[in-house]
Amino acid sequence: MTVLSLVVPIFGLILVGWIAALAGFLSDKVSDGLSEYVFSIAVPALILATLTRPGLTGEITPSYWFSYFGGAGLSWLIGALFSLRRTGVERRGAILHGFAASQSNTVFIGVPMILQAYGEEGAFPLFMLLAVHLPLMMGCATFLIEADGQASILRRLRGLALVLLRNPIFLALVAGLILKGFGLAPAGLVKSLVDALAGTASTCALIALGAGLVRYRVLHDLPSAMVITGLKLVIHPLAVWVLAFHVFTMPPAYAGVATLFAAMPVGINAYLLASRYKTETGVVAAAVMLSTLLAIATTVVWLTILGHA
Repeated sequence: MTVLSLVVPIFGLILVGWIAALAGFLSDKVSDGLSEYVFSIAVPALILATLTRPGLTGEITPSYWFSYFGGAGLSWLIGALFSLRRTGVERRGAILHGFAASQSNTVFIGVPMILQAYGEEGAFPLFMLLAVHLPLMMGCATFLIEADGQASILRRLRGLALVLLRNPIFLALVAGLILKGFGLAPAGLVKSLVDALAGTASTCALIALGAGLVRYRVLHDLPSAMVITGLKLVIHPLAVWVLAFHVFTMPPAYAGVATLFAAMPVGINAYLLASRYKTETGVVAAAVMLSTLLAIATTVVWLTILGHA
């Protein structure tokens, strides 16, 4: 499997969604509905189907977590410190700059890309990382942003728990791990239904992402967006690659999954968090758009480095 055979279908579908929305074939309402379907139904079904698949086993060592989140922490720190040098960027804005520089687009690009690149061998480390990535990154960002607020730590923990318990992807990860732990799996008509929904996840996710990109404006504070994009597409995966391949010891597929996971563009969650706190929204939106466009080239480079040429 060559790099182009991996990259072209992924970013080709994003391009189809973008052109369709630009031409008016997909309205904002349809794009939003498709995104909600992917997030609430298709990807959770894919997670459930994958985690309960017979033969999906593996062991995650601490070095795997240190490699990925060590790189994420470095990129976050640099992004936050760099943004503080800009006039008018407050503390919350700096945290969001760092978060955007380390938050990967896992649902819309990461899952389909990594599953195509590593297949069954990469499924277990991918979904284990996805299970930890979502609550840890969102939890850290929320706590740091609200650290100067009036709410108690207990109240913040309760709020974070409610957010996670309403997140379909998190619930699917928990359900899949529980079923896997008991050796259970969907069967018969239930399995057919779950598999049918799971089969739509990748295509719908990429089309929805492409359609959503029409709303973002790259020219809004382009210099800051370029800094975030550089950190996300270069520094984050480079740090993970060094740690996973040259500092710690782990199976090559695990190291490759962690590196490719880090090489994904800025995640939509960064934009949602910026919108929620009403700060640095334009910069983060521009970084989502710019990093997604440039990831077409940088993903080819990382796939080549990882031996998929």
